[in-house]
Amino acid sequence: MAGNVDALFIFLLIVTGMVALLIFVCLLFFAARYRQRAHVHAEQIEGSTPLELTWSIIPLFVFLAIFAWGAVIYFKERTPPRDAAEVYVVAKQWMWKLEHAEGQREINELHIPVGRDVKLIMTSQDVIHSFYVPAFRIKQDVLPGRYTTAWFRATKPGIYHLFCAEYCGTQHSGMIGSIVVLEPAQYEAWMSGGSTGPLSVTGEKVFAELGCVTCHRSDAQGRGPNLQGVFGKPVLLQDGRTLVADENYIRESILDPGAKIVNGYKPVMPTFQGLLSEEQLNALVAYVKSLSGAKPGDGSGKANADAAAAQGSQVNE
Repeated sequence: MAGNVDALFIFLLIVTGMVALLIFVCLLFFAARYRQRAHVHAEQIEGSTPLELTWSIIPLFVFLAIFAWGAVIYFKERTPPRDAAEVYVVAKQWMWKLEHAEGQREINELHIPVGRDVKLIMTSQDVIHSFYVPAFRIKQDVLPGRYTTAWFRATKPGIYHLFCAEYCGTQHSGMIGSIVVLEPAQYEAWMSGGSTGPLSVTGEKVFAELGCVTCHRSDAQGRGPNLQGVFGKPVLLQDGRTLVADENYIRESILDPGAKIVNGYKPVMPTFQGLLSEEQLNALVAYVKSLSGAKPGDGSGKANADAAAAQGSQVNE
């Protein structure tokens, strides 16, 4: 995206620079051409309709072009590719905690392979933060109580600065990190290091420990809806609304289950607000996504998701 963002920015600089230059040239020309030593009274001038139409219509089309160009870039930035590798990010005063779908955890560093789409699923543990990587031209606010997303594809190996771009407290300036972009072979070697197991498998364990399996059964006989295949699909609510089950819907359903009741079910689920850490919430969300076969982004990630889905089916049975 960096090339597209830079091109639009340079275009804006050129347009505004040309307008500024035109204004100053006209100022100097009129000051020299129409200078008057003696004081005279101003004369009323009716103006020129063609001239006024010209300086109204031309800027209109320039502004419309800027709007369309910016909108195209915005929608591309806001639409992560379906097969992007997923990384869960938890911001807190004053650090970045990151966890790959495969289970690797990092603090203030994110290792990713060159040439692969990466989707960030982010939330804050305390106040508003902002995930900012200048080299990638991405900046996304990270909010408490919900997920925001961003994505990028690094095209050149190296180490790139990561900043918090939202004032978040006394040590805001120290909330910095690095994006480490590796060649595929180097990345695979790094991934083969220590891991606690796929995030979805961790979520399955939390799911079982909380007793969720007693209500969310695969045979549709439980007191809660069947979670198999629910992620990414439309959900009919008790009040007649229909929404798509995304990460934020799953998160809200865990923390505030009475907010959006699925049609055909009663509000009997207790709230888990304050009982789960952000990392546990991320794991639960990853597990529910794995039950729908959601791909974390690469071959190994797909295998992990499929394995988690199979294990989840066994638990539900």
